[in-house]
Amino acid sequence: MILGGGGLIVLGMADDDPGVLPSALTGGRPSPTGLSAAELAKIERAKRAKQLDAALRLVAAQTPDFSVAVLDKRTGQTYAYQGATKFDTASIVKAQILACELLKAQDAERQPTESEMALATPMIQLSDNNATTELFEHLGGKSAITKCNKRLGLTQTTVNTAWGLTRTTAGDQIKLLSKFVDVKGPLDASSRKTAFKLMNTVSDDQDWGVPAMAKPGETVTVKNGWDTRSADNGLWAVNTIGRVTSPDGKVNVSVAVLSHNNQSMDSGIALVEKVAKLTRQHLKY
Repeated sequence: MILGGGGLIVLGMADDDPGVLPSALTGGRPSPTGLSAAELAKIERAKRAKQLDAALRLVAAQTPDFSVAVLDKRTGQTYAYQGATKFDTASIVKAQILACELLKAQDAERQPTESEMALATPMIQLSDNNATTELFEHLGGKSAITKCNKRLGLTQTTVNTAWGLTRTTAGDQIKLLSKFVDVKGPLDASSRKTAFKLMNTVSDDQDWGVPAMAKPGETVTVKNGWDTRSADNGLWAVNTIGRVTSPDGKVNVSVAVLSHNNQSMDSGIALVEKVAKLTRQHLKY
């Protein structure tokens, strides 16, 4: 575990991690310095994390508050910058509500009903607030979602009766994203497939944030959130969570970027996309 300026990176030690080291350093043989390929990989990853810390500090010096967390499923590497700082979820909480709805159906040993899917689909694809409120209440509101969070491992997320004011951390959000693909997690194969389908087919006006860092041919899932309220002097909270995967399996990454106090929705979108792209640039996934 290596602490960087504003971030925390826990490093996977897979010897077969392609793209981490120059070819001259692979093969598992001791290097001229006496370090193994795995040890050199650890050093390289720590170097990249520090570079990303520095890049994000430069952004933070002139922009609203933000946090970011990354989980590279292929290597086991996680990174976080201000990852334990709490932010309002706005509409990213809808992914959490979706997971809870899928678990409720599983518990009853059934598929989600047509009426449940009639709410869940626009909630994710269109970010429909009315559908979300109805589904939130159908599930049992704050107490039920709080109980569900324990099953999802969300220890830093506090549910609000006004669901958009739920508080969370970037670290918790990548935990949630990991549950959508964890074959040993609480969501069964059918539930994981449903979540993927919905988060992979959001409407065009929702197609921002994490998708901005994807390369041609890669697959993306996303849920974005944005809100403005008088308590924040009309400033905007803008968040994005999602996953990027490549056909060859070399990219399998979950990313969460949270922010608040943006002057406008557009400036908030620009910020979270910039931060997401910086993680890819420096962590090189």
